[in-house]
Amino acid sequence: MNTILKNWTFFRFLRLALGLMILLQAIASKDVFMGIAGAIFSTMALFNAGCCGTNNCSSPKPKSNDSSKEITYEEVD
Repeated sequence: MNTILKNWTFFRFLRLALGLMILLQAIASKDVFMGIAGAIFSTMALFNAGCCGTNNCSSPKPKSNDSSKEITYEEVD
């Protein structure tokens, strides 16, 4: 319940509005597939899910700061 009620940003409101507009248009045109897409987008906005919605896309930190490692190249004929 905390996920639904907290951390509402402009883009989260925008995603919810677009999802609801898609859903309403699908109901008006009786399009099942568009209705499924609208429901998915609206649900993603409600639960703040998706790529980087809950900081799931962060890259791992490097384990070593040893940047002085010398690279040797070998010529191939």
